[in-house]
Amino acid sequence: MRISAAESVVMKILWDKSPRSAEDIVSALRDEPDQSSPDWSEKTIKTLLNRLLTKGAINASKDGRRYLYSPVITRDAYVRSESKSLIERLFDGKVAPLVLHFAKEKKLSETDLKELKRLVGEIDDGK
Repeated sequence: MRISAAESVVMKILWDKSPRSAEDIVSALRDEPDQSSPDWSEKTIKTLLNRLLTKGAINASKDGRRYLYSPVITRDAYVRSESKSLIERLFDGKVAPLVLHFAKEKKLSETDLKELKRLVGEIDDGK
């Protein structure tokens, strides 16, 4: 299942707390202090909800005169799928070139490097 960048903003709101009504989602998007989403109208958000429903990423349950939306896929499942897709598309399924790319672009801090070394050590110990 492919979730667009815009749809992932709505999913994040639902992963943080659900179930939520469309009005709750609109309010949450407008109230986010570090909002990375554009100033979407309520109609746009409802369109995104309908797309997510069609894809099966969320479900809706009737609550009086409104619907409450909840995620069907977990954040972990989404991250796993997106990570795998990115690595497959850009790095032929290999993680090492991804890390090398970030290292060359100076996107890895000393803290990041220490954490990577620690994680590699844990992986080696687990074998």
